[in-house]
Order: sequence, then structure tokens, then C-alpha cells
Amino acid sequence: MEFSLFFFADNASGGDNYRLLLESARFADAHGLSAVWTPERHFHAFGGRYPNPAVTGAAVAAVTERIAVRAGSVVAPLHHPLRIAEEWSVVDNLSGGRAGLSFASGWHAADFVLRPENYADRKALTAETVGTVRRLWRGEEVEFTDGAGELRPTRIFPAPVQPELPVWLTSAGSPETFRAAGGLRTGLLTHLLGQDPVALATNIAAYRQALPDGERGQVALMLHTMLGPDRDRIRDQVREPFGDYLRSSADLILRAAATLLPPDVDITKLPQRDRDFLIRHAFERYFSTAGLFGTVEDAVVTVEALRAIGVDEIACLIDFGVPHDEVLDSLKYLVALRDRVA
Repeated sequence: MEFSLFFFADNASGGDNYRLLLESARFADAHGLSAVWTPERHFHAFGGRYPNPAVTGAAVAAVTERIAVRAGSVVAPLHHPLRIAEEWSVVDNLSGGRAGLSFASGWHAADFVLRPENYADRKALTAETVGTVRRLWRGEEVEFTDGAGELRPTRIFPAPVQPELPVWLTSAGSPETFRAAGGLRTGLLTHLLGQDPVALATNIAAYRQALPDGERGQVALMLHTMLGPDRDRIRDQVREPFGDYLRSSADLILRAAATLLPPDVDITKLPQRDRDFLIRHAFERYFSTAGLFGTVEDAVVTVEALRAIGVDEIACLIDFGVPHDEVLDSLKYLVALRDRVA
């Protein structure tokens, strides 16, 4: 089992907005973790410090030497494939060949103010973009329409270091997307926000059935993570910041966790008492069954269960509001976990 770090949502203000990202990346690099993932988020305080993973990836590349630098994820329909390939080729060069991309189709109509014409066909456009970026990465010329309306063969510069781009497809739990990842021969990046481990096991099996014979692919699972020497102390450390994190994401993370509600209920319009109840319920779900919380011994049980259903990598989301120094101090327990389950 591999372990990586995943960043998404820290809403801390002040002059150290990226301190946790860069210091954690240095730690991960020095202690043999596999990757650092940064997302693409737009127009929302929740995750809003990560509008461009190529920019944050370049920063990670500059302060590390070994660890993979990944997008988790590029929202493909919001961008021209040439731009994606160019930006990430720069990251690949800065890192000496450590770049990797997970592509997503997008989940919020509001994000598509950048490219409103692409919202309806976003899933098909994502699959098309994966193929085009791969071709450009290999050095092929691809035809695009220029300013005069003519088709112009175009290749990217600088040329990337890696001859093949490591690629994942991001899924929130749709079996269709898992099968699509197998058909595209990509890795699979997913989470437990909208699926439980039983559904995840079924989806992973569908993904691997869709891969060509003899190929296993790679499944990375994002889990909210905080480890330490005492489970009760960890619960106390994360309860308040994780509750605030869920409140700030009422239309994102909390919506996925609110399995008690019909899908047409608007969480943001519920009375405060009902929202507080949902937050308490969601916290208990994440802490007990949908995250990596507690002691190393607790986490070993979770990791082995996930390994048994086909998970290859746990992408540990660590920036959900716990003070930065406490998060950085907890990373040594993640290394201990990695060593225990190696």
C-alpha cells in the first residue's frame, strides 16, 4: 500500500496560507511517501486557495526532490487541452519527471462560468481531453483551429521529461466512471464521500474488469486523515475543526455525507438545529468508517480492509482545519503506519 498527501480545503487566513502544503510536501519527500495531490477548485471559500493545480504543483516541485507531483484533479472541460499539456509539461520539467494528472469532468455548474458551453457534454469532453493530452505529451502534432479558422498542426513546448504521462480519472462513486477509467487505461482516484466500502469494492471490480487483459491499473482512495498516540485525543482534536469544515462545505462534502436526507433537500436552507444534527452524524461517519482517524493500530485495520478490496494507495487529506503544527506533528504516525503495512 502506498501513502500520499492530498490537499483540498484548508480555509485558514493570514500570511501562511500555503505553509502546510509546502512543509508537509518536504516531510513527505524526506520520509518516502509517494505523492502530493493538489486540486482544482473555483469560486468557493471551501478549497478556494487551489484554483490551479499546475501552480501549486510547480511550488511543490520546487521544494522537493523525489515525491510525485499530481493534480487531483484537473477539471478537463474547463480548459483547452493544449493549455493543460503545456502547464503540466513545465511541472514535469521543474520536477525532473514527477508530474501526474487526474482528470475530472466537474461537479458544479457554477464552476462552468469559465466554459459554460462545455457543461452539458462534460463527461464526453473529459474522455476526449485525456486522449488529446496524452498525444501532445508524447510529442505528437495535433490539429486545432487557429484564429483564422484554419486547422493548424500544433505540438507543445517544452517537451516533457516523462515519455508517458501518468493519468488517473476521478470518480465520486459512479460505476460508469469506474468503467470509463478502465476503458481509457487510466488509474482511478476516488473517495468515500458518496459511496461506502461495499459499493467501492463493487466499483473497483468493475474498473478492473474494464481494463485490458493483464492490466491491473491503480486505485487511489482519498481519506481524511489524522493519526496520533491516543484515539480519544484525536477525536477531541478533530471534532471542532472538522465540524467547521463540514459547515463550510454544506453544498459539497456535507451533501455527500448526508445519507439521511432525500436528494432534493437543500441543506443550506435547513434550520440550524437540523444542520447541526447532520454535521454530528457526518462527523461520526467520517471518524468511524470513512476516514483514517485514531491510532496507528486503528488505521492498520482500515488499511488492510481497503487493501483486500483492491485499493493501492491512500491519498491522505490532511488540511481540514486542524492547526498546522498539530497536523505536521501527526505525520510521523502516518510514516509509522506505512511501515507497519508495507
